[in-house]
Amino acid sequence: MLCLAAGVAALLGGSRPCPAVETETTLDEAQLYAQSAVLMDADSGRVLFEKEGEAVRPMASTTKIMTCIVTLERGNLEDAVEVSEYAASMPDVQLNIRKGEHYRLKDLLLSLMLESHNDSAVAIAEHIGGSVEGFAELMNEKAREIGCKSTCFITPNGLDAEKQMPAADGSTTKVMHATTARDLALIMSYCIKKSPQRDAFLEITRTQSCGFSDLEGKRSFQCNNHNAFLQMMDGALSGKTGFTGKAGYCYVGALERDGRTFVVALLACGWPNNKTYKWSDTKKLMKYGLNNYQLRDVSKEALPGEWLGAIPVAEAQTERLFGQKAVEVCMRDQAEAPGLLMKPEEKVEVCCSVKNRLEAPVEEGQKVGEIRYKVDGEVVWEREICTKEAVLKVDYRWFLEKVGNAFLAMAAGHV
Repeated sequence: MLCLAAGVAALLGGSRPCPAVETETTLDEAQLYAQSAVLMDADSGRVLFEKEGEAVRPMASTTKIMTCIVTLERGNLEDAVEVSEYAASMPDVQLNIRKGEHYRLKDLLLSLMLESHNDSAVAIAEHIGGSVEGFAELMNEKAREIGCKSTCFITPNGLDAEKQMPAADGSTTKVMHATTARDLALIMSYCIKKSPQRDAFLEITRTQSCGFSDLEGKRSFQCNNHNAFLQMMDGALSGKTGFTGKAGYCYVGALERDGRTFVVALLACGWPNNKTYKWSDTKKLMKYGLNNYQLRDVSKEALPGEWLGAIPVAEAQTERLFGQKAVEVCMRDQAEAPGLLMKPEEKVEVCCSVKNRLEAPVEEGQKVGEIRYKVDGEVVWEREICTKEAVLKVDYRWFLEKVGNAFLAMAAGHV
């Protein structure tokens, strides 16, 4: 019956018929329902598997992970939030807040992430950003900071939206509220790993249920978490569902096991009545990651030998006139070596680039080269090669001193 329903959905513009059954260690694009899918190493941001991972598509309520993290980083969870008429007018799914009511910011975030309430999203956005438009600017600023390349936020709740953007030539270009599976996975990775508010994000998104009232104590609410993935696999960490008629079913979720953290992002993963496709795809991708990728410390990879040699320095002050000077070098790490998720057969390419000659003066700790660690041609870690000591440049005073010492030595019969 499932395959028949999928076939009908495909004819109606929804998802395709059932994909083939997965194996333990292999995965093919055809095995996924989602039109766009990415499996990412949350710690390094490396894409481990993708299907149209760079295709720009609407992302529905998965938007709300960005709404949540921007709010956590900029707001006070005990703030009182006043509901505007515009916030109260949002379509389903709603908390059904009313104009003039006041709510604790943390309670609205729970409403946002557990039940995906659209009115709570707008109330939050207006409180933090002054307006929906102001908050969208904060969302886009954070997306750029994270490293997203093809994401545009217009709304805080993920409802389908478009707007005209001015171009340099005076014309306008229509853009839509959209992202890519890669960008969405990057945002989730940031939320659970790099944000200073990652613990608060995980606490909110992992809450199973909660109750709260408006600050006047006139109305009470109950919220339940709709992220079913939290109960589907050991180590399920966080996630957010989404759906609009334009976006289809979407999902972004994270799983942590044995020191490995995987993020899955799915866009356009079926349309009604194929609500479960996102869970099937998420589990396939997570199992593929768990069965194929292990942590590897790239700092233990063999280094090329050529970086070890001392570098000659021209115009350097030396112990005697016309002496030669070479400066020793060492490594200075810009960041801790990442524990990279890799398949056993994958190789780390270590490339060294270092200067073969320097001009005095040279500073201690001066960068003279770098070592790059690459996987599949992508740089995953860099180390700087630096000088161990400072070297002064010859000058008139030094020259006179050395010439004078030479004459004195000759006079004393020591030459």
